[in-house]
Amino acid sequence: MTRSVTVRVPAKVNAQLAVGAPRPDGFHDLANVFLAVGLYDEVTVTPAEALRVTCSGPDAGQVPLDATNLAARAAIALAAQRGIAPDVHIHIAKDIPVAGGMAGGSADGAAALLACDALWATGASQEELLKICAELGSDVPFSLIGGAALGVGRGEQLTPIEVGGTFHWVFAVADGGLSTPAVYGEFDRLTAGTDVPEPSASPALLTALRKGDTTALAGALSNDLQAAALSLRPSLAGTLAAGTAAGALAALVSGSGPTTAFLAADAESARTVAAALLASGTCRSARVAVSPAPGATVV
Repeated sequence: MTRSVTVRVPAKVNAQLAVGAPRPDGFHDLANVFLAVGLYDEVTVTPAEALRVTCSGPDAGQVPLDATNLAARAAIALAAQRGIAPDVHIHIAKDIPVAGGMAGGSADGAAALLACDALWATGASQEELLKICAELGSDVPFSLIGGAALGVGRGEQLTPIEVGGTFHWVFAVADGGLSTPAVYGEFDRLTAGTDVPEPSASPALLTALRKGDTTALAGALSNDLQAAALSLRPSLAGTLAAGTAAGALAALVSGSGPTTAFLAADAESARTVAAALLASGTCRSARVAVSPAPGATVV
């Protein structure tokens, strides 16, 4: 009987994204407060004659199905470490927006890694898996652990954060994606010649998360890439304004965009904001989700 393993993995929102000046290696030091949110991809791996990737769900046509896909790269990396062939069929059931600043690709990489680890019974420790995740991409380690965490360095060095309540979000999905390297490039252009401070986590934000204080969290959310994302996609300003007008406590671009995130007071308010965003015509879809959510989990 052909055995398969399915892993469920969440999207993320950056409650804070503080960005430093470019480093010699081209990356930026970050203080990145990640929250996993309840929008999920499911990745299933099944033994096959050769590595292949398929995808279903919204935006599936935008997902690369070759070896550039982070899920494929994860399988190849784990197989190479264990001295075996990465002969699996990886199927991604996609529900996280593609190229939307919500780490959907990173989530698939973490999910495929955990699924292959289970399928092949490699017995890798979480530390070993996190090391592979960090090699795959800056957001991949957080997708594996979920919950809430502060990421420093490129965002891959994680410290779990205590969260004392549930937060209600609305995510407005834009038409088309935004390239993360392009957004960072625009950030560098906009900040050229200025003194970019060393990134650090906001004490007010961490306190709001620990206390589960939605109002305080709303006042502490920040994203240093927002100006760059708005510069490349000025129409996002209309989406942010529509969500705020509908009663969102705070609005910001999610990560490198173009998805925009809105913090709502409660579940009912989140539904109201989502309906208003859809009616405004400033986004393609509006999704309601709560945080924190668990990381990659075998189902």
